Amino acid sequence: MAGTIRQIAELAGVSRGTVDRALNNRGRINPDVAARIFKIAEELGYQPKQKGDPRAAGAEIKIGVITQLSDSPFMVQVHRGIADAEKEIKERRMSLLVENSPSVSEADQLKAIDKLEQEGIRGLAIMPVECDSVRVRLNRLSEETGISVVTFNTDIVGTNRKCFVGLDNLRSGHAAAGLMAMLTRGEGKILIITGFFTNSVNSSRVEGFIDEVKKTHPEMELLGVQSSSGDEKEVEQIVLNTMSMIPDLAGIFVACGGQIGVCRAFEQLNLQIRPYVIVYDLVPENIRALKEGWFDFLIDQEGYMQGYRAIRLLSDNIAWGREPKEKTFFTEINIKTKYNI
Repeated sequence: MAGTIRQIAELAGVSRGTVDRALNNRGRINPDVAARIFKIAEELGYQPKQKGDPRAAGAEIKIGVITQLSDSPFMVQVHRGIADAEKEIKERRMSLLVENSPSVSEADQLKAIDKLEQEGIRGLAIMPVECDSVRVRLNRLSEETGISVVTFNTDIVGTNRKCFVGLDNLRSGHAAAGLMAMLTRGEGKILIITGFFTNSVNSSRVEGFIDEVKKTHPEMELLGVQSSSGDEKEVEQIVLNTMSMIPDLAGIFVACGGQIGVCRAFEQLNLQIRPYVIVYDLVPENIRALKEGWFDFLIDQEGYMQGYRAIRLLSDNIAWGREPKEKTFFTEINIKTKYNI
């Protein structure tokens, strides 16, 4: 049986009026007291039924989710986080409507937003494509229809989103440059491989890497940025082409997917001494390559937590009117080697 306001008040040591104000976001309440009330309410499974709340009539509240590059190995973790969050919010009579896109398509994303709005969603967790049309569309959602928006994995500037959940990609690029400098002693030729230029995640990682190299490791020679779609074969060909012209390549930084293409290129080249390699994402094939000595460092961005936390923050905002405490919730920059994987 779900808890009552009276039970919450008794356990929190406050009046029923204080509980009512906290749960309905009315009046001034000590933040610590409000946090205690929210925690107890969730533990008791309290279900608020406010005037105008569709749950009062037994209807489920719908939350939309839109992803991109949904078939990539990294997204397995994200999907798992989303699925676990969905199980938990069902207790609040909330459900998820998920639109997965295997590409980074502006048109596909706009269609997905329109479809979910027509379905009557109250909140949207989205991996946005960085473009004006999506920016305008998200602002219209929040301003005209009152739909709460949380971005995750990728972010978009100039919107009224509640918050962003994901890696600080600029800082992770700084970290990758520092790691590469440790490996190469701050010297040598470095190849950078990125994905779609419309993907702000890749762009921020590359920007951070280049900035840090120029600032603190000027003896490292950057060979430019090679773009791929994150496909293994494309990454493989980029490495083969580069090393045919520059056999003394010192390091490779892969800011996108398709990292296994580096291993395949090395196998073809049958190198005695390979370049140092830094990649992203704790996925099975990357873990195996790290353990087998093809990669030197792997940067994990906690994909599970990105998917899980975005949904929970939206759920809290819709159920309790609780605004996120921060505008950005950065996941950890976890650096893995074959010795701590």
